[in-house]
Amino acid sequence: MKFKLSHLFIALAALVLVLFPETLDAQCAMCKAAPSSNLEAGGTGGAGLNKGIFMLFLAPYTLVAVIGFVWWRNRKRAQDEVPTREELQHELDAVA
Repeated sequence: MKFKLSHLFIALAALVLVLFPETLDAQCAMCKAAPSSNLEAGGTGGAGLNKGIFMLFLAPYTLVAVIGFVWWRNRKRAQDEVPTREELQHELDAVA
């Protein structure tokens, strides 16, 4: 397997995420302050934030799962259509 630049990028990104976990907690001040102040004031505006984030993540993961399933099913069908060595030998013996 040849070494690719994309492998280097993925390894570097993983290394940065492991070495600097405090940066993963960072977000813009408004995205953090608005829901927390709303909840502290007795509002319910911040309560739906987690549901909204979940819904945003749901679509890409579903799309990847569907594409993966279709790929797997088509690959399995293609492998099932390939005759085995015994079947080929049987056909050759029948012809001869």
